[in-house]
Amino acid sequence: MSEQGAPPAADQTPNDATLRDAVLAGDRTAFTELYEQHSERVWNYAYRLTGSWTEADELLSVVFLTAWRRRQDLRLVSGSALPWLYVVTGNVCRSERRRVARFVKALPRLLGREASDHAERVVERDAAAARLVRVLAAVDQLPRALREAVQLCLLGGTSAEDAAQILGITVHSVQSRLSRARARLHRSVPEEQ
Repeated sequence: MSEQGAPPAADQTPNDATLRDAVLAGDRTAFTELYEQHSERVWNYAYRLTGSWTEADELLSVVFLTAWRRRQDLRLVSGSALPWLYVVTGNVCRSERRRVARFVKALPRLLGREASDHAERVVERDAAAARLVRVLAAVDQLPRALREAVQLCLLGGTSAEDAAQILGITVHSVQSRLSRARARLHRSVPEEQ
């Protein structure tokens, strides 16, 4: 039998140009395929930027959430979406580093204490970092629905409207989940005196 009329082999994957066109049209299945084709290399790049498996895992999630939200900006370089994903990864990594640095720097002021010397600042920075670790661990313990809302909106900086679209729920539901998550986090990670 001739192979001319045969369907493509099952292991044949669509190229990035085909996927890009489908992703631009809002096709989530095509975006999943793009993720499956490039996630390992994006994770490796995130690991090289951070030196941490955990941070690379977190960045991978944020990178692809950001890529979905900014899919209209998707550009191919030599027929590949990977360079664009690398740019998104670098931008997300830098944003995350700035966010953590701002948090660590602002925490003593938010607590109303004036750092009097270097040693005190170091202790406060360590305490802030430890508190951040406790808060992030508490976020990981939240039920999935609440955790997703927190990760998208509070940690990822996504608007409630965008989070609602990503999660396939209403904006009111996102806001409700955030409210319940905040209440649980306040109970599980009490304010330090």
